Amino acid sequence: MTRHFLRDDDLSQAEQSAIIDLAIELKKDRFSVKPLEGPQTVAVIFDKSSTRTRVSFAVGIADLGGVPLIISTASSQLGGKETAADTARVLERQVAAIVWRTYAQAGLEEMAARTTVPVVNALSDDFHPCQLLADLLTIREHRGSLPGQTLTFIGDGASNMAQSYLLAGATAGMHVRVASPEGYAPNQQVVEDAVRRARETAGTVTLYTDPNEAVTGSDVVVTDTWVSMGKEEEKARRLTSLAAYRVDADLMALAKPDAVFMHCLPADRGFEVTEDVIDGPQSIIWDEAENRLHAQKALLVWLLEQA
Repeated sequence: MTRHFLRDDDLSQAEQSAIIDLAIELKKDRFSVKPLEGPQTVAVIFDKSSTRTRVSFAVGIADLGGVPLIISTASSQLGGKETAADTARVLERQVAAIVWRTYAQAGLEEMAARTTVPVVNALSDDFHPCQLLADLLTIREHRGSLPGQTLTFIGDGASNMAQSYLLAGATAGMHVRVASPEGYAPNQQVVEDAVRRARETAGTVTLYTDPNEAVTGSDVVVTDTWVSMGKEEEKARRLTSLAAYRVDADLMALAKPDAVFMHCLPADRGFEVTEDVIDGPQSIIWDEAENRLHAQKALLVWLLEQA
C-alpha cells in the first residue's frame, strides 16, 4: 500500500526514528543513494511562496538522481478548473512522487486518496511535518537523543508549526509544551491525538498560557512568526495579543543553561524573537535550515521503499 506523509503522526515512533537515522547517513554522504536515478521526476507543487521548501526539495530530488518538476498552481489547472483528485491521477502516470505546499489539509487528503504514488505535505494551514523532521534531526545532532527531551513552543499555538510540534514531538517521546494566549490554543483534536500518541511513547503534552512557566527547565525553545501566510489582515491584533510571548534573553534564561533555540524561518526579528537570541550562541537555526535538505531526502527514500 502506498504510504503518504500528510501529518506528523502518519509515522510511528520507530518509522520516524528510522528516517532521522537515514537523514544522518545521507548528510554524511549526500550522493550515496539514488532511488530516483533514471532520472525519475518528482512533482513539487506550490500554492504559497517559498524559499527553504523550494530549494531543499529541488536540490534533494537532484541529489537522489531525479528531476524536480516545480509547478505553481497559479499557472496550472489545479489552481482553478481541476480537482486535486483529478490532478493526482494525471500526475501519477508520469512522476514518482508528489510534494504539495498548500492551504487546506483537505486538498492533500483528497490527492493522497486518489493516487498510487506518495504524496508529501510540504506545508498546509494545519501542519508542517517536513519541517519537523528537520527540526528533530537538528535536536538529535545537538542534544544527542529525542526521547525525554523537553521542548517548548512559544507563540501562536494554533499555527501549523505548533500543531506539528505536538504530533511529532509526542511521536518522538518528547515532553512537548505549548504556551499561547487565550484564543490561540492548538486545535483540540490535534491535542487529543498528540496525547494519545504520547501515551504510547512515554512522552507528555502540556498546554500553558504563561510563557515563563512553560520555558522553565526546557531543553529546546522554539517559536515561529506571529503572522503566517494568510493571516496578514490580522497583523495588528496578533502583534498585540502575542506581545508577551516574545522569546528574549530573559525568557531563554529560564530554560536549561545548555538549551537550544530554534525557528523554522523566515523570522520577524524583534517581534517573536529578539536579535540577541536568534543570533546568539544558543541558536541553531542555520543547522535547522540546512537539515530540511537531509530530512526530506531521507523521507523520500523511505516512502519510495514502501511502494
